[in-house]
Amino acid sequence: MMQQVALFLLDMILQPFIVILLLRFHLQWLRAPMRNAVGEFIMAITNFVVLRTRRYVPSFRGYDSSTLLLAFVLEMIYMYLYEFIWLYSPPGIINLVLGLLIISALKLITMSIYILIIAVIIQAVLSWLNPHTPLAPILNVMTWPFIRPLRQRIPPVGNIDLSALVLIIICQLIIMVPVALLDKLARNLL
Repeated sequence: MMQQVALFLLDMILQPFIVILLLRFHLQWLRAPMRNAVGEFIMAITNFVVLRTRRYVPSFRGYDSSTLLLAFVLEMIYMYLYEFIWLYSPPGIINLVLGLLIISALKLITMSIYILIIAVIIQAVLSWLNPHTPLAPILNVMTWPFIRPLRQRIPPVGNIDLSALVLIIICQLIIMVPVALLDKLARNLL
């Protein structure tokens, strides 16, 4: 029972914070406007740790490397605690570190893909309901670099743009094939 409580707390506290850090990184990378309720919430939740980390980890080529590094380290801690609580017997240190590095990187990639999928779905729904919502600029910035190449190659069918659907399918295929294969290989190290 205590094992389930510990896993529940990890999933409810640490994972959402990692997703918010990753969302902050992506929004800054894509130059999304942060002067809105969502941006201010993300900044308020993460500033306490990001601003301290920036003292030691400089940005790299204009990317917020401190936020990405924090998300990566917290994901490694999450994976270690999850595996330790679940398995009780961690493997050798080399395999453990290598496996945790690979699994943490793959989980961040998977979370990033899911953030993109959710942004595409919310953008599609809001385009029907309220295209001028304050979230529209953020969603546009997040999805445009990925939808634009598809819109150039896929013509509308009956005035309906299918590029968002194609992007979601491509994202799911990326998660199902290469990411799942690499995850399986990395878990064999643990």
